[in-house]
This record gives sequence, structure tokens and C-alpha cells, in this order.
Amino acid sequence: MTRTTSKSSSVTIDRVDGAPEPDQDALDRLAGLLPAEALGRAVKGLTPDEITGSGGLLTQLAGRLIDAALAGELTDHLGYEPGQAPAGGAGNMRNGSTPKTVSTDLGPVAVNTPRDRNGSFEPQLVAKRQTRLAGLDAKIIDLYAGGMSVRDIQSHLERLYGTTSIGRDTISRITDAVIEDVKEWRHRPLESVYPIVYLDALVVRVRQDRSVQKRVCYLAMGVTVDGERDVLGLWWQETEGAKFWLAVLNDLHHRGVQDVLIACVDGLTGFPEAIEAVFPKAWVQTCVVHQIRSSMRYVAYQDRKKVAADLRPVYTAPNAEAAQDALEAFDQKWGQRYPMIADSWRARWEYIIPFLSLPADLRKAVYTTNSIEGLNRQIRKAIKTRGHFPDEDAATKLIWLAITRAESKWRKAYNWTGALRGLKIHFGDRLPD
Repeated sequence: MTRTTSKSSSVTIDRVDGAPEPDQDALDRLAGLLPAEALGRAVKGLTPDEITGSGGLLTQLAGRLIDAALAGELTDHLGYEPGQAPAGGAGNMRNGSTPKTVSTDLGPVAVNTPRDRNGSFEPQLVAKRQTRLAGLDAKIIDLYAGGMSVRDIQSHLERLYGTTSIGRDTISRITDAVIEDVKEWRHRPLESVYPIVYLDALVVRVRQDRSVQKRVCYLAMGVTVDGERDVLGLWWQETEGAKFWLAVLNDLHHRGVQDVLIACVDGLTGFPEAIEAVFPKAWVQTCVVHQIRSSMRYVAYQDRKKVAADLRPVYTAPNAEAAQDALEAFDQKWGQRYPMIADSWRARWEYIIPFLSLPADLRKAVYTTNSIEGLNRQIRKAIKTRGHFPDEDAATKLIWLAITRAESKWRKAYNWTGALRGLKIHFGDRLPD
């Protein structure tokens, strides 16, 4: 649907794609018919409910406007004005109208769809058997993406518009319409190079074989050369493991990703090897925040603040050598009581220190998977009211809607120009100009 605005006023009309272009002069005349003084006299003495309530002046005007537009469509279809004879004296003719009620953002609106004798007229603004204007469908999908259940949406529309014509089955059909968009999105071609890719997963409860089971939703987010964040896809598996991450990475490769400069991951065993199998030149950066959280699991409550403070010099060091010295100092102080902490950092050292060779602007972007974890928080916010999903498709639908909602609010990566310079220095021609 496209939108046209009159040059001489703020009158805006939504036009169905494929319908004839509106006459700008006609729009200007329409604006002239609605001067502020006349409108003021028309609504004088009316109560708010008589203006905006169900069946009020606003919905009546909307119905009259839709009727006029449909009548204009029929005139274009027949080729002659009302009251005139068909060309040649015979042919298709007007044949009355069919009344119906259309659900809109204003509430229920009564309209009359004109008919022709041959039954060949196909209205565009309000199609045959259409009972909702497009804007209401978009609002229902937005409410669903925000985490409202089908039952909650129905109650909300009843309170807001005073209509009971939109049942739960209708709302489900509206939201199910996005499934085709999800399929296309999951198989779309991707960029050939992503400077940064974040990989993470979240657990979702899905009904399967008459019982509710935990399913893992794998997510990949890339940062393009222009600094724009883009969710590359979602995949389902029973558990999180490096073996399935390998399948995810192969899918990205088949969809056009030829190179990843830096892959940011959590501390899952075997994850770096899976990445290197598909993108052998990629730097694998273990999320430092995940590593710190993993370390703190072993620490007694009374020691946590002290241990966290003594770990800080390790991951804020100016370079890898200084970080190694800081880890040794930490081990000398805490190694006897918590030997597993330093051992854990040493075991992953190869994948912890890559970010230390990067400039400050780029370090902030790669030393943690906060970007994709922030997305996960927004997804959990949308799905928390569900408890569990009836099937995987229902979960996919809501997660995709939550992703698209989140993407609409994203901005370019912070200080990306400085980060791009650092990437060019370290990766040279692998970073496209």
C-alpha cells in the first residue's frame, strides 16, 4: 500500500498497490471541501462519543469516503459516469450495491460495495469478501510481535474499537500469513563478507509428542561492512552443540557468505573448531563476559567482588603479554583456593586474547556477545507470556516477528568508522572496499 498526500493540506489517502494513481487536483479539491471553519461548525455540540465512538461521525465519514472511492473504481471499470448510457447503447451496467461492515483502525465502518451486471468488477480498496482494511492487519501483527496472545489481542480490539467481528481464528490466520515471509527470509542470499558475526542460542519450550520439551533456537547476527546489524537466520535443534553449529555455519556458507573476519561466541566446547572448519581464516573470539561468569560459578559469595576485581586486569590489559602476566598474578593470589579459574582461562587462552591486539574502538564490538544477547532478551520478552508453543512453526513465527521488531530500532554500530580502520589494518584485502 502506498500513501499520497495533498500538496495544499495534510489530507492523506492510502492507496492499494496496483490501483490507478489518484488525481492530484481531485485531492486538492477534497481538501478545499473540508475547511477548518466548516468542520468546526459540523462537530459543534457533539459529544466525544458521537464524534469518535462506534457509529460516530468519524466512522460515518470514513464509510462515505470509502463508498465514493468504490463508486469511482466502478466508473473506471465500466467506462462511463453514473446516469449515462453505456457506449454503443448496450453493455455492462451498474447493478446496485452490497452492504457490509469493515473493521478499521477507527472501529467498524459500514460500506456499500457497488456491483455490475456482469459480475466482472473487482474492487481494489475493499476487495470482495474482505472484512478488514490493511492497517488493522498490521496492527494485529504488531501486537502479536509484542508478546500478546491471540486471546489478549481479541480482548484488546474489543475494548479499543468495540468490535467482536475479529475472532481468534481470524487473528491466527492474520499472524500465520507471515510464515511465507519467514521461509523467504530464512533462505535469502547473504553478503559475501561479514566483518563480525555473533553466534548464540536460546532455549524455547515447545509441545512435541504430547509433552512439552525444550528446544534450542540457534541465532546468527552479522555486522555488515557498512556497520549495519543483520540477523542472518534461525535454526532449531534439540540441544546446543558444536556439531549442529557446524551445520548452521555451512548453511550460511551455502547462502553466499564467503568469509567471516571475527566470530564472537560463548565458551561452548568445540565451537572454535566448528567455525574454523567452514571459515578457516576467521578469528574466533570467546565472549569475555561468558568467561567471567563461568569463572564466578566456583567462587564463594564473600569472595566474588574481590575475585572479579582481580580478574579485571586480565581482560583490560593493553596487549596479550600484559594479560598473561595479569593472569599469573591472579593465579598466585587465588590459585590455591580456586585453581580451576586460571586453568579455565588458560584452556581457552588462544580464543580469549585475539581482541587485545585490536584498537579500542574495535575491542568494544568483539570482546562480548552483548549485541546478540540483547536481541535474545527482546525475544524472551516476547515469548515469556506463552509458557510453551503448540509447535515449532508457532515459535518460529513469534521469534521472527520479535526479530523484525527489534531490527527496526537498531542503529549503526557505535563509532564504526574507527572500527573499520582497525579491521582494514588487521585484515587487509579480506575487508572489501
